[in-house]
Amino acid sequence: MPTTQGLEVLSGLHTVHNLPAAALVEEAIRRQEGFLADNGALVVYTGRFTGRSPQDKYIVYEPSVASEIEWGAVNHPLSEDSFHRLLNRMIAHLRSQTVYSQNLWAGADAHYTLPLFVVTTHAWQSLFIRQLLLRSEQPPLMRREDPFTVLCAPDCFAVPEEDGTRSETFIAIHFGQRLVLIGGTAYAGEIKKAVFTIMNYLLPQKGVFPMHCAANAGKGDSALFFGLSGTGKTTLSALGDRPLIGDDEHGWSDDGVFNIEGGCYAKCIHLSRDSEPHIWDAIRFGTVLENVELEKDTRRPDFDSDRYTENTRAAYPIEFIPQAVVSGKGDHPKNLFFLTADAFGVLPPISRLSLGQACYHFLNGYTAKVAGTERGLGREPQAVFSTCFAEPFLPLSPLRYLAMFREKLARHAATVWLVNTGWIGGPYGVGRRIPLECTQALIEAALSGALESVEYQTEPFFGLSVPLQAPKVPAGLLLPQHNWPSRENYEEMARALVQRFRENFSRYAAAFPHDFPIEAL
Repeated sequence: MPTTQGLEVLSGLHTVHNLPAAALVEEAIRRQEGFLADNGALVVYTGRFTGRSPQDKYIVYEPSVASEIEWGAVNHPLSEDSFHRLLNRMIAHLRSQTVYSQNLWAGADAHYTLPLFVVTTHAWQSLFIRQLLLRSEQPPLMRREDPFTVLCAPDCFAVPEEDGTRSETFIAIHFGQRLVLIGGTAYAGEIKKAVFTIMNYLLPQKGVFPMHCAANAGKGDSALFFGLSGTGKTTLSALGDRPLIGDDEHGWSDDGVFNIEGGCYAKCIHLSRDSEPHIWDAIRFGTVLENVELEKDTRRPDFDSDRYTENTRAAYPIEFIPQAVVSGKGDHPKNLFFLTADAFGVLPPISRLSLGQACYHFLNGYTAKVAGTERGLGREPQAVFSTCFAEPFLPLSPLRYLAMFREKLARHAATVWLVNTGWIGGPYGVGRRIPLECTQALIEAALSGALESVEYQTEPFFGLSVPLQAPKVPAGLLLPQHNWPSRENYEEMARALVQRFRENFSRYAAAFPHDFPIEAL
């Protein structure tokens, strides 16, 4: 049940509660919210917004959190008066129609579970979040905690001059009242990431390190895959014979790692059965496909089309993946992989990081974007830095998450690898994309211990330790400088990338604790 505040909000609403997946699909079709694809998935279109709206996300500035939140470009403050104006506007909107509610929770470890009560005006969004979070038919909680109530109404718009918002769109979190309001956008990923933001605030208070990463399980260990959108964490964590724990959000406690969610949110542009069979087969009845074009006559999804967006997505429960760890829990990790799609062609396909280097790259959270991945990008690659690989979802100081990261690595003697899933032999447009099968082979070699006894060479610009051989991978691929047609051009591009790292790290250098060892470039 929702909190007292949540109950007051919901009084007088016409609510359809805890419908299962099949009934929600029927409702969505009946209400003309989406279409069935030939594989059984529900296909929906989110209109103007096909991705998150980070500039329209707010945290209410109120006594319980005012001194803890890292206010600034990521965490925009909203007054309590503005929040309650939005809340009243939302309640009036919800009372004018049928709404769909779900009892859910986040956090597979019952010691750290957060109950949630999610209310949406669209049946398909209720299905979406039901498939992505943990569901109420699973075992009861071991502990009690007041739930957060999430209200989502895409057709409820803010009035900026009255509500104190930047635009008509709003994602507003009130920690004190345990309420979340989402309006003016139909992109359902806002619900998922609002919950993740909440967990990034609550878990550190309980001594748990929250992580924006995928995870899979071995025999007595886990592996973690950190990376921003398009770097391959969903794809690479689901390859091979290691069962998937989760594809995006996890906590690391004293007992091991656990999935914050109960489902997967896979990017599916250019998806094929050959390259990603697990994800392909998971797209079936009960899956929500966002913004994927359908062939008119056959109803087949055209995964190569970016007609609506390149950010096409599939949302499905984790049990749709063969051999997934349905419990959502795993042992302490022995290997962590930082995935970066380096479009400048500078970083090696794989390198082993020292503790200080791991902290440095974790704080920078680097990848690159190229033309076609986002509107407005020019022809040249753009460096992207997202602190802790999760900057938009971090309500606390990045240094707090960094300290937890370093403590976990040191205590459990985990090895961190930097993996370039991007380009080699030149930047985007000149070099070539590192083959997926080579990246997979390098990760398998790291997990198996095959890289422990090989010779390493220090890369000259970032000081990275690069293996000179790996099973199933051509030795010539491992050193980027040997793949460029011009050594001079490689060094020029490498120096430019180093400078970008230095400029980004300067945001944190002054605040860095003197007793926190780190190798700076």
